[in-house]
Amino acid sequence: MGLLSIAEAREDVVHRGSSRVLSSTSFSLEEGQLVAIVGENGSGKTTLIETLAGIIPLRKGGVYWRGKEGKIVTVRDSEGRRNAPPPMGLTLQKDGICGDETVRERMSASLEVAGLKVGNEVINNLLETWGIYHRSEDRVLQLSGGLRRRLSLLCGIAPAALRDEPTAVLLDEPSEGLDKSAKDTLVGWLRALSSRNHGVVFATHDSDLIKCADRVLYINDGHLSEEKGESSGNLCVLPETCTSEEPSPIFSAVRWALRTEYRNPIDTIGKATPAVVCLLLAYALVGELDIDSHGSELLAALVLAPAFITAISSPAILHRLSESDSGRWWDAVVGPMARPAFSIGGASILLPIPIVYLSWFVLAGSVDPNTSSEVLWWLWLPALSMLDLAVAATSLHLLVSDLSRSSAVPAPLLLIVLVWPFLELTDALAAIIDGGMEFSLTLQDPIITCLIASLISALVWLGAVLIPDY
Repeated sequence: MGLLSIAEAREDVVHRGSSRVLSSTSFSLEEGQLVAIVGENGSGKTTLIETLAGIIPLRKGGVYWRGKEGKIVTVRDSEGRRNAPPPMGLTLQKDGICGDETVRERMSASLEVAGLKVGNEVINNLLETWGIYHRSEDRVLQLSGGLRRRLSLLCGIAPAALRDEPTAVLLDEPSEGLDKSAKDTLVGWLRALSSRNHGVVFATHDSDLIKCADRVLYINDGHLSEEKGESSGNLCVLPETCTSEEPSPIFSAVRWALRTEYRNPIDTIGKATPAVVCLLLAYALVGELDIDSHGSELLAALVLAPAFITAISSPAILHRLSESDSGRWWDAVVGPMARPAFSIGGASILLPIPIVYLSWFVLAGSVDPNTSSEVLWWLWLPALSMLDLAVAATSLHLLVSDLSRSSAVPAPLLLIVLVWPFLELTDALAAIIDGGMEFSLTLQDPIITCLIASLISALVWLGAVLIPDY
């Protein structure tokens, strides 16, 4: 095999379902090489690309990349170890782009996760070169299939084109849906990347792309065979490189999730609808509750129930991550911290607090005004703990979405465990209603009860995000 260059797969065995797709596959990507992966549909080309990106679990072997200062990074292995890869370029077969992003935002995010923060002028030049500048402010869902593919390719290639350091680029069927002009641009950029010592691996059926490769890998029955490529094609002029910095893909993922969440208020309204229905139903059934006859626990439960329903509802980010394999792209570039990042960024944290206060105003009509005033002063405490519960619920939804269908059938039942922190918050609010806020630091103290609820939610979140990816 030789010394590790940019990326390397060692004796990898990969299954898709019950079928073995790759059998003891070994592969290395050297600096300045263009490697074409060729094979029939279903032969394992996409599997090999996604294996190198660290997306797919391994039955045997490991994937290793060269990181900063030559340090070897275990991107993924069969023992369950996983780390985020060094900065790379990646284009998946299904683009990996959420339709709610704008073209400019997608371009900026792909560079940011690679440690490249550039101005609008650089982004404009990139988009102009690939013929999509005129759609830079449009959402991706408004693009044609061809323009969307151009954007996906540019986002995969640009992180290497703007870096001095040798960088790996993984492209799955890059010429699919491109016209001749765009395909010529692609070939020119690939040859130019090779001249700058970047390594590129691409899966393709396209004869023109195969000709430009330095190495051609044929995959058949899970095994690789290799031929020397023609290395043909004219070089394009790449943009000037930019100063790179330490990438922060986790924060990039959180910002992406928050940005798409706030841009789509209809999703927020939709998630609040069950809470409003619950609140109206509670008011219709109970009306003005008599605390003396029913107890404060019932009132507290009814006040917190709408926010609880909102917190455990399926978050909108699940749909965004499932669109065109957007989640798989983020999973590759962020690594094992993708789920924690999205559980925080996609938890609709704006809803629980206002819904709790709204519920109190609607349901607490029979409460003594002095008592009501004190409760309003401290209502933020259980409402704030409800945010922890929302983040934990989002992490469980993300966990379930990553499981196979057979494994995921009973998985939503995991949400039942969140009833425990809800009951703790109910006790806290009931204690505030009955005796006001106390600071005795006992288990019955509302502050301690809320802390216990937050701790339970945190443990659920921790369990959901740390489950190994086998």
